Amino acid sequence: MRRPRRFALAALAALALTACSALGPDYARPALPLPEAYSAAAPAEAALPDRWWTLFADPALDRLVGEALTANQDLAAAAARVEEARALAGIARADRYPQVTGTVTGSRTRLSKETLNLPPEVVIPLEIERYRAAANLSYELDFWGRLRRLAEAARAELLASEEGRRNVELALVSEVTAAYFDLLAFDHQLGIVRETLGSRGESVRLQRLRFEHGTISELDLAQAEAELAATEATVPALERAVRQTEDRLAVLLGRIGGTVERGGALSGVAPPEVPVGLPSALLARRPDVLAAEQRLAAANARIGAARAAYFPSISLTGYAGTESAELANLFASGTGVWQAALGLVEPIFNAGKTRRQVEAARARERQALAAYTKAVQSAFAEVEDALVARRTGAEERAVLARQVEALARARRLAGLRYEAGESSYLEVLDAERSLFRAELELSRARRSELDAAVDLMRALGGGWEATPSP
Repeated sequence: MRRPRRFALAALAALALTACSALGPDYARPALPLPEAYSAAAPAEAALPDRWWTLFADPALDRLVGEALTANQDLAAAAARVEEARALAGIARADRYPQVTGTVTGSRTRLSKETLNLPPEVVIPLEIERYRAAANLSYELDFWGRLRRLAEAARAELLASEEGRRNVELALVSEVTAAYFDLLAFDHQLGIVRETLGSRGESVRLQRLRFEHGTISELDLAQAEAELAATEATVPALERAVRQTEDRLAVLLGRIGGTVERGGALSGVAPPEVPVGLPSALLARRPDVLAAEQRLAAANARIGAARAAYFPSISLTGYAGTESAELANLFASGTGVWQAALGLVEPIFNAGKTRRQVEAARARERQALAAYTKAVQSAFAEVEDALVARRTGAEERAVLARQVEALARARRLAGLRYEAGESSYLEVLDAERSLFRAELELSRARRSELDAAVDLMRALGGGWEATPSP
């Protein structure tokens, strides 16, 4: 049994020698021109909590996000993809090590006396039994790093899938938060409509009494009734929007139908201050950018695996065990068998197949580089867009708030002038109509301002407890 031991030691030595060489380029992050600062700077050292949605200080929103993170099906599928990638990485890693299998075989063979062509005086048994129990070893000597590069690629794909899951989680939280604010906005607009319906219904009642007493014309009554009907027409559209938003949220939460709980009113939710940090830190925060970079690293590693096909494939095989003609003697003395073999396969001619495989690997690496570069460009564009939306949204909301205040005063004055007989009822209707539209626009502006804050935190890659290194 000394020769099998020497064979095993030789295999282990070959394993150690092949662990330190690999063809192909080693991965390095591409150098991309990055701006030094965003258009709207913020303290670079500030941190954004990982649970960034809690900055809106709405307990109902916190509960909804927690439910979505537990039951959303897209997130469950993303987690399953991570498990698949982890298993594939384990398979690629296992290929770098010797494979040992155990076999037990038994056979009984009947030979043909006619085909043996033996002399008449030679008599041999025509039925032969054979039993074997052996341990078999096979190992590919990874001199050129093919298996190492494939393991690197599988590990990069695992990291990409993990970042992909985090990107799904970030998108899920952002969609739940935005849909929740949509729901609050529609509720707020319905409140405005119902309040306006109450005042216009009272106005129609008074105008009808005045018409019956002959103090106003039928025209004033018809105009009041028309404005009441126009306001009533907005109710079905808003109720439909509420129901559709609740259904959209139900899917995100992993539910089948049902209503969605609300917390405070829209006017009670304020957009938080969001630190944007340094542009270079974005490359270490955005999960989609990190996933694109890992896919680039995987494509880079596969170039080396493809180039290894130019060189010989060297493998060690062998077995050691026992063999006998009778099952009872399988482990008896003198039945030991073993074999050690070294195989080499050198490609001589394959019509350019290897060269094409290397070209294809390089082309896929260029595709991954383009995708990574675009992901970085899109990330910066989304941050800049969100910064602009946050700034202009706050300005628009402030202007509309002043407009609503002025129009409320104008409506009150128009009513006083009409009651004093100094103006027509049309002036009152115009003031009420303008105030109604402005109140709805202010509600939409508040929702847009909150959406801009959500978009900014999503564009920054979610929360970070400490500023990451570039």
